[in-house]
Amino acid sequence: MYRYDETDFRVVQERAEQFRGQVARRLSGSITEDEFKPLRLQNGLYMQLHSYMLRVNVPYGLLSAEQLRTLADIADDYDRGYGHFTTRQNIQYNWTDLEDVPKILDRLAKVGMHAIQSSGNCIRNITSDPFAGSAADESVDPRPYCELLRQWSTFHPEFAFLPRKFKLAVTGAETDRAAIAFHDIGIRCFRDDAGEVRFEIWVGGGQGRTPVIAEVIEEALPERSLLAYVEAILRVYNRFGRRDNKYKARIKILVQSLGADAFREAVQEEFDAGQHEALDLEPAMLSALRDRFEWPVYETALDDGAPTELLLDNEFRAWYEANTRDHRVPGYRIAVVSLKVSGLPPGDATSAQMRRLAELADTVSQGRVVVTHRQNLVLPDVKSTDLYSVWKVLRELGLSTANADHVTDTIACPGLDYCNLANARSIDISRWIEDRMSNIDAEEELGPISLNISGCINACGHHHVGNIGVLGINKLGEEFYQLMLGGSSGLDASVGKLLGPAFGRTEIVDAVSVVLETYLAQRSNLHERFIDTFRRVGVDPFKEALYGDHQGSTAIRGRLAQAAVPQRRSA
Repeated sequence: MYRYDETDFRVVQERAEQFRGQVARRLSGSITEDEFKPLRLQNGLYMQLHSYMLRVNVPYGLLSAEQLRTLADIADDYDRGYGHFTTRQNIQYNWTDLEDVPKILDRLAKVGMHAIQSSGNCIRNITSDPFAGSAADESVDPRPYCELLRQWSTFHPEFAFLPRKFKLAVTGAETDRAAIAFHDIGIRCFRDDAGEVRFEIWVGGGQGRTPVIAEVIEEALPERSLLAYVEAILRVYNRFGRRDNKYKARIKILVQSLGADAFREAVQEEFDAGQHEALDLEPAMLSALRDRFEWPVYETALDDGAPTELLLDNEFRAWYEANTRDHRVPGYRIAVVSLKVSGLPPGDATSAQMRRLAELADTVSQGRVVVTHRQNLVLPDVKSTDLYSVWKVLRELGLSTANADHVTDTIACPGLDYCNLANARSIDISRWIEDRMSNIDAEEELGPISLNISGCINACGHHHVGNIGVLGINKLGEEFYQLMLGGSSGLDASVGKLLGPAFGRTEIVDAVSVVLETYLAQRSNLHERFIDTFRRVGVDPFKEALYGDHQGSTAIRGRLAQAAVPQRRSA
């Protein structure tokens, strides 16, 4: 964990006090909602369908047990007893009263947290690999660079009002778990042949109305030049990004319009003209930054074998195989805590669950919890010998679902239940798919599949990059869902392909079932992943299975006579 110093604490406390005065003026009527809007957005406060929503930053997803307890207390005291963990590794409170927000910010400031720049046309929360520091395939720990970028970007006077919101992600592993190809700037840390840290810089990725895979504009940036080069990118974007049309204001549009080569040249020109001395990363600076982190201490000579309980408990075995990952230190595992609980929206955690997870983190994971991009949590440093006891606690909490990276490990935006931009509900669809696929053996047979659901074209549910993507649309006042296949957010990044006409609300789960059945029939062997099967056979077998009669979705309607679709629980 990065340790805030006295100046850090004072800054966030003063910001909370400033916002208290702004809220008071809004409540008294001395400023209008239009005048208040830019002020609240700078502090992470949105107006949604039913109430204000507060988005709290969790830099690179890393939480201390103390911070998690504070989030639980806020959920009880100022919300409805739960928080919602998001795809940007943040947490949101969906039912906040305006007069309570300054009190929440005060609570957050005491544990080194805030909501500054979690919204608005600025640099948002810096995200990273949720397994950072623990992953067996990691060559460079990205978190010190994330912290460096966080400090540089917060309150940056030039980049407080960009043409549009701006998102950065950093990874240092062979497997990209940070989706760098779909960020405004994606950074891959690696070591060159001499062992020196270098950065591969991706620019212009994004989803939304125009999904775009980022372009690599620098293949081996020296470590000392990271801040100067990123600032050069931001300066080019701030100068030439469109401000006349918000739908064409993201940096991805600028990179596309100029072309990657011309954009690279513009950045290089800006970089060469800059004052590097102020931004060059000297070894002493980086060393001082790393010294402010509390690094985990690992025991040595631990048994690196699998827990003996795997032979005795099939449910534990299923969870171990699905929800734990290799650790860089022998005798430890990374444990994924699934927040895909039956009957609840993906990513929700109750205050009781958060408190118990904080206690668990203190006991078995050196006081650390990490938020993932798939709306789950991670205990990153668990001894293999502690996994069975961890699993039993998670089972008591209802958080032991063995589905990490499987089809019921869905990403879903709040959709029409909460969001005033949505066209359709997302949460219901994820629940119904979970009910349909609740059999452990079925998920094991299907293997790793990402299923992402968005309630509108803004793609907060990342439907473009799901192996299976579902997009809610409005057709003459009715909710319909488009289905797309073949998306991936890793280094093999791809955008999903739309299959055909949309499915009705009572048809979409059956359509997903047909897709999964088709995959099982088409895969070449038991180990071929869904994404690999799709890339090998293409869209035609799936389209034939869904639209074989060329009359919309009639091919699946026969199933609906027997399929009981669960009723929607009200928000």
